[in-house]
Amino acid sequence: MSYMLLIVEPRDQRRERSPQDGQSVYARMLEYTRSLQSRGVLVASNSLKSAAVRLNVRGGKPSIVDGPFTEAKEFVGGFFLLDCENRSQALEFAQQCPAAEWATVEVREIGPCYE
Repeated sequence: MSYMLLIVEPRDQRRERSPQDGQSVYARMLEYTRSLQSRGVLVASNSLKSAAVRLNVRGGKPSIVDGPFTEAKEFVGGFFLLDCENRSQALEFAQQCPAAEWATVEVREIGPCYE
């Protein structure tokens, strides 16, 4: 089963870190990534920048809104796509993620949108 671990961060958290703290956090996340690779469960992962664009189409007309979005207190700062045996294993990997110490790790099973 495929599970997505979404790293949901407070919006200003990255700016509040010193460059050394940011590099330390990044190194820990890279080590976590390598551990998932060595276990054979990592499908894909990446870090995401906080800047975003929102798009929707209503009545055939696109609407584009550039961020930052003032109402947003958090943003998705990265993801891990894992191939796990079950939900319990996905939660175990989420608990081991260093980002759980400074962000929320949201665990979502991949599945069709009609379910």
